[in-house]
Amino acid sequence: MPGLQLLRYFSLLALAAVLCCAAPALAQPIANPVATFAGLDKITGRITRFDVYIDETVLFGALEITPRACYSRPLTETQRVSSFLEVDQRSLTGTSKRIFTGWMFADSPALNAVDHAVYDVWLIECKTSTDVPPPDAR
Repeated sequence: MPGLQLLRYFSLLALAAVLCCAAPALAQPIANPVATFAGLDKITGRITRFDVYIDETVLFGALEITPRACYSRPLTETQRVSSFLEVDQRSLTGTSKRIFTGWMFADSPALNAVDHAVYDVWLIECKTSTDVPPPDAR
């Protein structure tokens, strides 16, 4: 009998370890066609909000901003809004240099920030629609 009790003990211990260490189920992200950003011009102190369609490139000052994805999640998630984007700096000669590629999180704007001397850009939200006409309708 002691062997059977020991087996039950180890079985319960193993089950407790699995339940303790199991990661919580995360809600599936929702892909959105529009990302909303805010940009700060540090020279003038002016903040501008702008909507950008996924895979569209917009110019904010000398920065070319191209969101590649914009996901939203339920309010119960830690990072509810995230966007993968590419930011290039345009020079006076017309050439561009990549200064940022990565994920930006609306709930943690300082986590992955665009590091530029004149401009700050951060993600505000992901949206399903906007008043801005799509690129192919302009």
